[in-house]
Amino acid sequence: MDRRNFLKTATVTAAGSAAPAGAQSAQSSAAPRRSESPSMIYRALGRTGERVSAIGMGGFHIGKQQDPDESIRLIRAAIDRGITFMDNSWDYNDGISEVRMGQALRDGYRQKVFLMTKIDGRDKNTASRQIEESLGRLQTDMVDLLQFHEVIRLDDPDLIFAAGGAIEAVQEAKQAGKIRHIGFTGHKDPSVHLRMFETADKHRFHFDTVQMPINVMDAHFRSFLNGVAPVAQQHGTAILAMKTFGDPYILQSKTVTPMEALHFGLNSPASVVITGIDSPAILDQAFEAVQSFRPMDQQQVAAILAKTKEAALTGKFELFKTSSHYDSTIKNPSWLGYTAG
Repeated sequence: MDRRNFLKTATVTAAGSAAPAGAQSAQSSAAPRRSESPSMIYRALGRTGERVSAIGMGGFHIGKQQDPDESIRLIRAAIDRGITFMDNSWDYNDGISEVRMGQALRDGYRQKVFLMTKIDGRDKNTASRQIEESLGRLQTDMVDLLQFHEVIRLDDPDLIFAAGGAIEAVQEAKQAGKIRHIGFTGHKDPSVHLRMFETADKHRFHFDTVQMPINVMDAHFRSFLNGVAPVAQQHGTAILAMKTFGDPYILQSKTVTPMEALHFGLNSPASVVITGIDSPAILDQAFEAVQSFRPMDQQQVAAILAKTKEAALTGKFELFKTSSHYDSTIKNPSWLGYTAG
């Protein structure tokens, strides 16, 4: 099926105000017990009661293959080998990533995973529509985790928590049994993450998860690991790490190897290191990192950070912090539900 037909399928599947009849069930609202593989590390997801794989499968990269069947085989191979955390987003590859993941999670695979997706909408109506479209594409009546995507502007928290804001849609979806847990993501500046926590506190709202860049360069420039992770831990909010390789500029700096980068993420306070897996070879690399990982002491961590310090000081290898290169909602403001201007 080509890209145009995938988008058509996604639109048809998502039509209506609820997931279609026959949608794959996510079992119950209580934390399910999923099979665990000896080849994978599993960790508690904050105080949700969930246990998930320490490696999460990034949703963006599984919508890039020319052949949809290749994407489906890759997702199922990851699950068969022990990865249970599935990442996705309403906007990844114009919805193709969710469509392909939904197809891969047929035949009983949905019950084997902790399924997360994200929405961009900042107002209630836009958020509600995106939630329903995601459920339709993913062919499920419930996602285990829904996150507010790209919280990268200082006013994003205000918009989300305003009267008629996206938080109302998400809370209603949770009450309706369509969402089990709620979180947020962002990659731009730790101050925005901290403001999201402050705003949530003012509204007496608890985030179950927070997704942020954690990598071997982050400590040297606008550090999420140093600035946001301790606050998340104080809140009992599970940390989801991303941008392990800087997509892929950190590796291009030639300061560390893929194994060192993955080991650093696994050594962090993150429950899950979400990483792009776009081929069987990269899937093998993720499992090699898990199987060779040993907790690092302060001296070992310091040695890795020393290798990256000079290259990291200006943020030139963390383009998600210093440019709009990865800001999909900057390029597509209509996804937020209002026109930026």
